[in-house]
Amino acid sequence: MAKTAGGSDSREKVLRRFEFGDRMFRILTRSSAIAVLLVLGGVIVSLVQGSLPALSKFGFGFLTSDAWNPVTENFGAAPAIYGTIVTSSIALLIAAPIGFGIAVFLTELCPYQLRRPIGIAVELLAGIPSIIYGIWGMFVFAPFLQAHVQPALIATFANLPVLNQLFAGPPYGIGILTASVILAIMILPLISSISRDVFNTVPAVLKEAAYGIGCTRWEVMRSIVAPYTGVGLVGGIMLALGRALGETMAVTFVIGNAHKIAPSILGPGTTISATIANEFTEADGAIYTSSLIALGLLLFVITFIVLAISRFLLMRVEAKGAR
Repeated sequence: MAKTAGGSDSREKVLRRFEFGDRMFRILTRSSAIAVLLVLGGVIVSLVQGSLPALSKFGFGFLTSDAWNPVTENFGAAPAIYGTIVTSSIALLIAAPIGFGIAVFLTELCPYQLRRPIGIAVELLAGIPSIIYGIWGMFVFAPFLQAHVQPALIATFANLPVLNQLFAGPPYGIGILTASVILAIMILPLISSISRDVFNTVPAVLKEAAYGIGCTRWEVMRSIVAPYTGVGLVGGIMLALGRALGETMAVTFVIGNAHKIAPSILGPGTTISATIANEFTEADGAIYTSSLIALGLLLFVITFIVLAISRFLLMRVEAKGAR
């Protein structure tokens, strides 16, 4: 009886120890989740509070004005918003088709032995620091564009309406187009990686059935894979757009940092992140500092909306693949 009582006591001690460990683990994980929300809330409150002086002074005109004069304390976000949207959009137009092509090649056409090495090589682009892209873009890529690509674009579209304004000279080398190409290279691994993962969610039986009735690879991709994964591909693009919107150092090196709206994508411009990086250390007035913080709030809102949409679309694809 004594042995039985002793065994029962030891068992209860073990169970209490396990219960205590589970309780502490639950408290720790819940605290971590709450801490993330508190940090996010603190960032939002700080941005809103810091931007209030500028938003109160300029109102809605802050979003539409192209003025940026620290001497007279007259600021507007239109050129920065314009540059952010244009560079990110052009980067997506360049990177999305190439990223989709890489994903199709790796999932459907590439020999099995080469899939992993090529996939790793593409994803290594994502590990290069953005400042390295910026230095390479400024000292290697921009001079190449200035000497060879931009003069050819100016001459080619010189007599075409609209396009002659879009590709108007002179060839500076640095500018919106240069920044867009650098951004495209930076987001290419993200688009190709997400697209490859999304393509792998297509049930093999659907593709095998299509091949069984004589469909070509192109027909399978167009009629089976693309409709099944369309939402996920859009989600991947939106996720890459969120990365492009917030990129700072690489864009700052090559965009020219001119606070103006120019119709030509060959000319210099600026983005929200580049403006903040360039001028925050020099901001010495309350309105100047508040205007830069207001730019940060705008970038936060834009990025949050884009990432929320992308996560929602990717969740829809994961739910479809689970069924």
